[in-house]
Amino acid sequence: MLTVNRTRPQGPAGRISRVETLMLGTSWRDFGYVRVHTDEGLSGIGEITHPYRVSEVCTLTEAIAGRHLIGADPFDIEELWLRVYQGDFLRGGDMGGIALSGLDQAMYDLMGKALGVPAYRLTGGACRDDVRVYANGWYTGEREPEAFAVKAKETVAKGFTALKFDPFGPGLHELERAELRRSIGLVAAVREAVGPDIDLFIEGHARFAMPTAARLVRELEPFDIGWFEEPMPWTHIERYAELRQRAAFPISGGEHFHNRYEYKQLFATNAVDIIQPDLSMAGGFTEVRKLAAIADTHGMLVAPHNSNSPLCTTVSVHAALGIPNFKILETFDGLLEPFVFDALRGTLPMEGGRIGLPTSPGLGVELVDEVFEEHPPSHRFWNMFADGWEKRNRT
Repeated sequence: MLTVNRTRPQGPAGRISRVETLMLGTSWRDFGYVRVHTDEGLSGIGEITHPYRVSEVCTLTEAIAGRHLIGADPFDIEELWLRVYQGDFLRGGDMGGIALSGLDQAMYDLMGKALGVPAYRLTGGACRDDVRVYANGWYTGEREPEAFAVKAKETVAKGFTALKFDPFGPGLHELERAELRRSIGLVAAVREAVGPDIDLFIEGHARFAMPTAARLVRELEPFDIGWFEEPMPWTHIERYAELRQRAAFPISGGEHFHNRYEYKQLFATNAVDIIQPDLSMAGGFTEVRKLAAIADTHGMLVAPHNSNSPLCTTVSVHAALGIPNFKILETFDGLLEPFVFDALRGTLPMEGGRIGLPTSPGLGVELVDEVFEEHPPSHRFWNMFADGWEKRNRT
């Protein structure tokens, strides 16, 4: 099973003949992509963006493909997933998880193109007519109540019915009393600005010790939030269930896990109410469908994490359409320059806070090489635990 099988009849996509990677530089972060070619003249793409190590993931992706995918049939998706994971001795982790996720996406793109159907037809079909999305990244700038309020109103005016934000600045483990008041004041300002009918999700970025997380659970209760995301580090996962018992709203998390094996303790301890796997980190379509099914057996909902490019947004829509226990999808697309959408021709548009059914074969997106050449990666870095990180000034 863990070597390329050339004796079976091949599927309509042909066999994988070449794999390449591309990087696109933006003012926020560098995006990474993989493009897989077959001997039938088809190509499929996937996103392999890492927040800080895009070039390293690109190198790993090409190496993995050379070892395990050349000559393989894209339709043998379960075998390919296992061949990459087991054969390359990945054993989890972010870089291997991202490489595997992007390659998995490319297989579904190839299969959809070969069959002439959108990828969601191959990943569970449609349980709904569209996918609701929420905005993140909208609050870039000064960490002041007035600034957050203005930006929240502007974002809602674009059609979003749900917003997520991190009000906590560079806080880590604990918050000084003044910082706690400032953070809660930001939440209060946003709630007052957008009114009671907009969902607000609060991001913790996995950084508070249990006493601080418990205090925040109490302080956030008056603002009717939709969830508190990753309030504590995952090294403290055994305490998440205890925090859930104290909270009057859902606790969410899971973006840091890259497959069902890393998720195992989360499920075993009933750590969260809502899981947040990332289609470009948690194993692609093949694995996220399994995670969603396991979550369903625990009474948990699925709200995919997506701090990547519009390609991952499109991929996530294809996946979300076929997940019965889907809740809502994250998007940073409103933060990006127009040329990003030129580079990713065919990504799905949002209207009224929702994204509709895809119609093009596969993922429906093509990488425009000329735009990539005009915007090379910058390899810069910003640290979300440094003072002023919310301004996203990179070094």
